[in-house]
Amino acid sequence: MKFTDLGLDDVILKAVVEEGYTQPTPIQEQAIPNVLSGRDVMAAAQTGTGKTASFTLPMLHRLLPHANSSTSPAKHPVRALILTPTRELAAQVDESARRYGKYLPLRVGCVYGGVPMPPQVAMLRAGVEVLVATPGRLLDHVGTNAVRFSSVEFLVLDEADRMLDMGFLPDIKRIVDLIPPSRQTLLFSATYSEEIRRVAGAWLRDPVKIEVAARNTVVDTIQHTVLEVSEQDKSRQLVRLLHEGKITQALVFCNTKIGANRLTRHLQTKGVDSEAIHSDRSQIERTTALENFKANKTKVLVATDIAARGLDIDQLPYVVNYDLPHNAEDYVHRIGRTGRAGQKGEAISFCTPSDKESLRAIEKLINKKLELNVSSNSGPDQAAVPASSRISNTDIKRPKVETKRPKVETKRPKGDTFFSEPYTPSESVSETLVPSLDNKEARVDKGANKKPIAALFMPPSSENTGE
Repeated sequence: MKFTDLGLDDVILKAVVEEGYTQPTPIQEQAIPNVLSGRDVMAAAQTGTGKTASFTLPMLHRLLPHANSSTSPAKHPVRALILTPTRELAAQVDESARRYGKYLPLRVGCVYGGVPMPPQVAMLRAGVEVLVATPGRLLDHVGTNAVRFSSVEFLVLDEADRMLDMGFLPDIKRIVDLIPPSRQTLLFSATYSEEIRRVAGAWLRDPVKIEVAARNTVVDTIQHTVLEVSEQDKSRQLVRLLHEGKITQALVFCNTKIGANRLTRHLQTKGVDSEAIHSDRSQIERTTALENFKANKTKVLVATDIAARGLDIDQLPYVVNYDLPHNAEDYVHRIGRTGRAGQKGEAISFCTPSDKESLRAIEKLINKKLELNVSSNSGPDQAAVPASSRISNTDIKRPKVETKRPKVETKRPKGDTFFSEPYTPSESVSETLVPSLDNKEARVDKGANKKPIAALFMPPSSENTGE
């Protein structure tokens, strides 16, 4: 099947062909006709299979009757609302909608946090038909009456499971309550839990359920490599793989922002061009880091799971799980950054002894056995050496070395008893300094020579001066 067989408008097909696409992916082949027919859709597909085009293309087609070139904001109300969990995914969807609709007189806008609100407010008040947003920032604009949803016809929840898992459920409920119930609702994600399916079912009307592959699976073009290392040896092993040329360019995932910053600094000290991307960095810093990575100016991009959704990087060869994710589903989204669009990729994961349980959960989720490989050149901490053959510090017998210190003898003059006998004052000194209490003559009458205070200020008499 080709895109021309899906019933899309020629203007949209022209943009698709210019992007280099001629044949739809399985998810696009099944989802686009159902969206065009007006059905609610609940689709699960592997990451990197073209989910974004699955709802963007038919949505633009159905909005064609509203396309106009008027400058009046009233002629450009929000008609399609696309919610995403992260800024990066929002920016990616916004870019895709602009590329596919570049020949249509439809306005596309994007709002997310981390950047000033005034430019976004100006864009919203000027009018926009397709709005891509993160829930938190969108509610900020709702609070200022900068946006209204009375004309919304399409509601799209992209990466719906992650939005609900990240605690956006109350925000999404507030947004859904503001949208007319006659809307068409589309849910797209790589993974779905049973709980999320029940919650999302309340927002869809008789949805078409599309699952192009087994639930929570990964594409076959990704090779999985798991290296058994110690916690202390992970950074050294990563540097070794980078310096040996095993990894040419990689997206490296850490579980914490502190860990991502620490690893980035370590790689930089080892001469590896690297940058970090996480929620503590400003949107400008995150965008710059991502653009440098896409332009091959940076060899390693260290990220937290915030970057696991929405990063669309052409021909990314490696994804490294520096820390195995606590949530097994995050493994699917992380490695989905490589092996996209039928290209080959490799996912390298470091597994410490404390990560064995997480590894088993990942194997259970993707229904695939991941073989542990012993890392080479494990170093002095013997990370890859079996425990039975390791030599502990107590097993090493070291010879005792006795050091003899030379005795230092101090020479003292003969006959000098100053340092060898206790001090005894002589009689002359005793009598001079400490007069006997029985010697009344030796006692001093303290008041005998005392003078009145006034006498101290009087000039001396002639008797005393001898005049």
